[in-house]
Amino acid sequence: MFKRALLLGLVSGILAGVASLIYTKVYFGTNEADFSKVASTVSVLAASTLGGVLAGLGYWLLYKLLKGKGEIIFNLVFVILSFASILTPLAVRLPLEVEFPELFPGLAVPMHFFPALAWFTLKPLFIQQTVKNYDSTAGV
Repeated sequence: MFKRALLLGLVSGILAGVASLIYTKVYFGTNEADFSKVASTVSVLAASTLGGVLAGLGYWLLYKLLKGKGEIIFNLVFVILSFASILTPLAVRLPLEVEFPELFPGLAVPMHFFPALAWFTLKPLFIQQTVKNYDSTAGV
C-alpha cells in the first residue's frame, strides 16, 4: 500500500504540474500577463510534485492509523488544505516591476486545486477499494 500511495502521489503531482503549466500558457494567451518571474516552470512543477508526494504519504499514514475511516478523513483534510492554500496567492505582494499584479490570483488560485483533482482522478487506477455488495432491492 505504501508504494502505491507514494506512486499515486508522485504521478498525480506531476500531472497537476503539467496541467498547471498548460493553464499558465492559456492564461498568458488570454490576459497577456506574464508571471514567470514569480511562478517559474520549475517552481510550479516542484510545488505540485511535492504536494502530490506529501498527499501520498498522508494518505498512507491516515489509512494505516484509522483503517476504514482513513480515506474519508484524508479526503476531507486534502480538500480543506487545498482551500486554505489559496490564501497565499490572495495575500502575496508581488514585486513592483510585475505588470497586472491584480491578475495573479486568477492564475494561482485554480492551480491550488489541480493536485487534489489529479489525485481524485487517478486514485482508482492505483488503489482499488473493496466495495460492499449491497442488495439493490433492499428497502424497496
